[in-house]
Amino acid sequence: MHPLVARGSSVVSEKLTIGKLAGATGTKVETIRYYEQIGLLPAPARSASNYRTYEGVHLRRLSFIRRARDLGFSIDQVRELMGLADHRDQSCIAVDVVANQHRDAIRRKIADLTALAGELDALIDSCSRNTVADCRIIEALAPSA
Repeated sequence: MHPLVARGSSVVSEKLTIGKLAGATGTKVETIRYYEQIGLLPAPARSASNYRTYEGVHLRRLSFIRRARDLGFSIDQVRELMGLADHRDQSCIAVDVVANQHRDAIRRKIADLTALAGELDALIDSCSRNTVADCRIIEALAPSA
């Protein structure tokens, strides 16, 4: 675990620069600024010298965003999940709906990619390995006359 990440139930009390926040979460500085711009990450306080100063709440929220994005959730889905996470007393049925929709989309993509791989296998297997002029792969990619 990175030393800046909250340990157990303790909260990071140290003020973090954007560079330290980026390092702690494995997020690019530009991405952190983007998340602030679109409202996924709250705007940080500013130091006397006008530098952004982040706190534990930013670290936890950015870690949540990063994990959700790593799992393939869209920005809109992350926004929805964070909104649900902010209301911890509600039923988790809405969270299940978002997760199920995302899982179903992943399964559709896997099926599409599997079909695509099958088409490419057939093209590759049909190759006579003569000249490019006789190549079935090139023929399949070329626009119809």
